[in-house]
Amino acid sequence: MLVSEQKPLEEILRSLEGEGRVFLLGCRGCAEACQTGGEKEVLAMKETLEGAGKEIAGWTVLDFLCQKGLVKTGLYPFEDQIVSADSILTMCCGIGVQVTSSVVGKVTHPACNTISLGGSRGEWWGSERCLECGDCLLDLTGGICPLTACTKSLINGPCGGARDGRCEFEPEVRECGWQLIYERLKKLDRLHKLREISLPKDFARMQPPKDLRGTAFWSLGQRQEERTGDETLGTL
Repeated sequence: MLVSEQKPLEEILRSLEGEGRVFLLGCRGCAEACQTGGEKEVLAMKETLEGAGKEIAGWTVLDFLCQKGLVKTGLYPFEDQIVSADSILTMCCGIGVQVTSSVVGKVTHPACNTISLGGSRGEWWGSERCLECGDCLLDLTGGICPLTACTKSLINGPCGGARDGRCEFEPEVRECGWQLIYERLKKLDRLHKLREISLPKDFARMQPPKDLRGTAFWSLGQRQEERTGDETLGTL
């Protein structure tokens, strides 16, 4: 279970600046449970963005945006609408945004921040990772998380040790995360995003918020953490 909360509207509109047509994408998994990306929330966002002068090229809510196969097949009927849009606004956790961006090959904006429940989430077969930082940067990095793609979690560019597109820490097995970000931004014609400086991370936001503790989400997260110590690991 990944808990998300919608970003402030001002931040969402700022990310959509200069884009007239937007495709909205929600998730029937964790985001629907959190009431941040189910059908109700997507339709509310549609109305809000139309009120702000945006044209909605189309919208849909898929079962699990963290599953590449489901995203590919689920978005296929909306291909024309997606192609006609300037970007996709994805209402889900950070993993779903990363998966959507990699599958669609189009500018993908996060509408939510992913909040930490503490502990781990069990096994995960995909390459996408989310550190639940509470302040998603994927809009600036082409849908590739710098906190997880970079072994040093650098948020404003690569270190001085990267060579030939390989990570200084593990050059045999890892590509430089910022090389991947550069290539993705270049493909999306958004290299200008590299000029935007991100402020240092507020690591307090990577701790479970006080108002989340004691909720059902918190309890589910703690039970999942306990199960990761067992021989049978759950896949979320």
